[in-house]
Amino acid sequence: MRLFNAIFYYGIIIPISYLPYPVLYLVSDGLYFLIYRVFGYRKKVVVKNIANSFPNKSPQEQQQIVSDFYRHFCDLLLEGLKAFTMSEAEVKQRAKPLNLEYINRFYEKGQNVIIATSHYNNWELLALALNIEIKHQAVVIYRQLKNKFFDKKVKASRSRFGLILTSTKIAMRAFQKAEDLSAVTFAFDQSPGKTEGCYWGSFLNQDTPMTFGVEKYAKRLNTPVLFMHINKVKRGYYTYEFSDAIEDPRSTGYGEITKKINALLEQDIIAQPEYYLWTHKKWKHKRPVDLVRAD
Repeated sequence: MRLFNAIFYYGIIIPISYLPYPVLYLVSDGLYFLIYRVFGYRKKVVVKNIANSFPNKSPQEQQQIVSDFYRHFCDLLLEGLKAFTMSEAEVKQRAKPLNLEYINRFYEKGQNVIIATSHYNNWELLALALNIEIKHQAVVIYRQLKNKFFDKKVKASRSRFGLILTSTKIAMRAFQKAEDLSAVTFAFDQSPGKTEGCYWGSFLNQDTPMTFGVEKYAKRLNTPVLFMHINKVKRGYYTYEFSDAIEDPRSTGYGEITKKINALLEQDIIAQPEYYLWTHKKWKHKRPVDLVRAD
């Protein structure tokens, strides 16, 4: 298995990552035909998620979102491989911040921050770019891959510009052991493994268990929370901006932070639904019948 991993990485992934962008997107177009038209990768999940999220759209409109999503998804896969060999200059060119002053003011005040982000647009490229631009030490909380070879390669690639990746199991250390002020990024929209301790609310017209990590850490440490919007300008080019800072988390009520960041993500998805990661089973859990509605 180790030999296979090495052959696959050095023989396929790295050569693809060196392809010029025009060729890379030709490959993406072919991949779209295979994944969507031929194999229908997770197509039932995608179609169901989009239909349930946009019940007021016509079947034709829903189908267009499905098709546009798969085109973006294939671009995302290839851009993810490209990230293994991108230079710092190229990252800065393709992932541009719009309002660094919004986050840097917290650095000037000597405060750590939490950045709430999601699986929307090219979140991995933005993570790669983050530490290049902001004054804080950027830290990303991530789930370790089961394959130790690829977990090591991904971690080395994503951290080569100073980004720190730390496991969800030791997230608190990102705040406690940092030598500099930290901006700790949570992708808060994944479906939880179990629903105990989750906040149940309405998201895209559906009962949704919302992970409570951002709110938990924000309140425990009274760390300001910023939401990060990721915008796609065109193929391979993105911008990101910060908004709606929650500056005093301990003054908020239960679930208030969680509701707010999910509402902001919902607005972005409604505006451009094709850029969300519809392949994940976000709604696989059902609200317990004896649970009082929290929203």
